[in-house]
Amino acid sequence: MAQAIENSVALAQAAERSGYERVWYAEHHNMARIASSATSLLIGHVAGHTSTIRLGAGGIMLPNHSPLVIAEQFGTLASLYPDRIDLGLGRAPGSDQVTMRAMRRTPMSADSFPQDVRELQGYLGDESPVEGVRATPGAGTNVPLYILGSSLFGARLAAAYGLPYAFASHFSPGLLHEAVTLYRSEFIPSAQLAEPYVIAGVNVVAAASAEEARQRFEVTRRILVRGLVKRTPGAGDYTDEEIDAFLTTPNGRQLASMLTYTAVGTPDEVREYLTSFAEQAQADELIVAHQSTRIADRLESVALTAEAVLGAAA
Repeated sequence: MAQAIENSVALAQAAERSGYERVWYAEHHNMARIASSATSLLIGHVAGHTSTIRLGAGGIMLPNHSPLVIAEQFGTLASLYPDRIDLGLGRAPGSDQVTMRAMRRTPMSADSFPQDVRELQGYLGDESPVEGVRATPGAGTNVPLYILGSSLFGARLAAAYGLPYAFASHFSPGLLHEAVTLYRSEFIPSAQLAEPYVIAGVNVVAAASAEEARQRFEVTRRILVRGLVKRTPGAGDYTDEEIDAFLTTPNGRQLASMLTYTAVGTPDEVREYLTSFAEQAQADELIVAHQSTRIADRLESVALTAEAVLGAAA
């Protein structure tokens, strides 16, 4: 895990050098391949090893926590690293049902998500929603909030609250276009945001050659599908050949569809894909997940993508 966190620092530093706007970390629990369960701690660690890039949660699963505690955590981060902290919010557990119970969360916890977002806003603003309770640090920091989602619920809530909306199309692509259209049509301006603002997730595997990029993507896709299949009770280990055969079945294609929105290829090919995707998704900003398995390959993908996209815009 220490190496994984060190790699996260290296990726954030590379993103900062390359001109990316922000890096976000997602709250997950009981997942051996993800080390961002203590999300605010990881953000603080990476912030201490970078200088200018924005860092945040993409997102904090708010029903796992009290709004006051999250306000205090992110208020502390904003006090330490002014104008560099984002707070994306989701309502999923970020875990399985067993882990959800271990966190003392019930299936009904998500029902209060809209009210919890409002309460959190109040603690981070100038007026506490609970008389006699003040987030310290937190009050007055006005850490910018984002609503995360992969359904129409999040789109509608973000629109009603006048908050930016980030859609998880990098792993749950199905409702992207419908959700964005709904969000833009129902958006109500707020103190934080005058006009709708959409962030869409997309995977990227950029390499010097198209063949190398495609090979890296195939490895990544096999690992993803193998991991999902192994979560099935009684599942065993599967060879690459068995996974490739499974990917030709309806169930396999359904799992692989999680990576529907993926830019794979040379820098020019990646730029062309991302430009087209942003237009089709009506996205103001893209948040890219560099999916290669080796850290060296991800660092290369970070740099090549920035050079292609930002260089073309210069």
